[in-house]
Amino acid sequence: MPLLRSAFIALSRNRALRRFSEQSRLGARLSSRFVAGLTVEDALRAAESVNAQGMAVTLDSLGESVTSEAEARQAAQIYHQVLERIAERGLDANISLKLTQMGLGMGIDLSPALAETIVRELVEHARSLGNFVRIDMEDSRLTQLTLDIVYRLHARTETRGAVGVVIQAYLYRSQADIEQLLAAGIRVRLCKGAYKEPPELAFPRKRDVDGNFIHLSRILLASPIYHGLATHDEAMVAAVKACARERGIGPSRFEFQMLYGVRRDLQRALVKEGYRVRVYVPFGSAWYPYFMRRLAERPANLFFLARNLLRS
Repeated sequence: MPLLRSAFIALSRNRALRRFSEQSRLGARLSSRFVAGLTVEDALRAAESVNAQGMAVTLDSLGESVTSEAEARQAAQIYHQVLERIAERGLDANISLKLTQMGLGMGIDLSPALAETIVRELVEHARSLGNFVRIDMEDSRLTQLTLDIVYRLHARTETRGAVGVVIQAYLYRSQADIEQLLAAGIRVRLCKGAYKEPPELAFPRKRDVDGNFIHLSRILLASPIYHGLATHDEAMVAAVKACARERGIGPSRFEFQMLYGVRRDLQRALVKEGYRVRVYVPFGSAWYPYFMRRLAERPANLFFLARNLLRS
């Protein structure tokens, strides 16, 4: 499985395959399991459907690594539109974004200040509507830059309380990062991590990542801040539930977070048990890297897709 994971991560960076996939009918057909559609309207319809099942939503306009300020601002404009439409429709939904989509560049002449300015405007907009922005975490080269921007946004009166961040359990540094974020009062979404990282920075073995996820979940649950614990692994879910019971932490104090199209059965079961669940709903034409990382995270998804493709 580690080899398969590495292969999918490598494929996620293949530009030629990305162009073919995003422009083909077969690609759109395969991606539809994990991507709500290409347009804002598609995403809003999906959010309404998820809300009707008793679950909250995070909307993510797919895209990353823009190469110009114009592209970054265009990407942000989609999010401004989404925030307005969420408010108009009264949806239980917030937004999630990547800083590379907002202008934080690797190997291009874009300043972190551009991304921070664009995201600050989005967080101010969200706060004015009583909403919230989650800043996704990308690969480890951007971890500290991302956290620095989150800390500065949270420190501003105009954006305090309306911004949170993602922490990846496979990084060795994550416990120290979580302790600092909790001290600052910042909401965290904990996930395992979906990028290829060197063994000097991240746990190479799944069992160690799982163990760290449970350890970090316990730290988050013990805090008075509302956090999201993102996993589809039933063993991880059971560990979180057990910790909450041991400490007398009610199900309204935190939420489980899962991806659109993944473990729908588990999502529904948790709602029936009284837990809060938030579904991460991606949309947009730039779906290929996201799709390949979902296969890398859980190669079993590939066999699921193959079965359903052969049946249709």
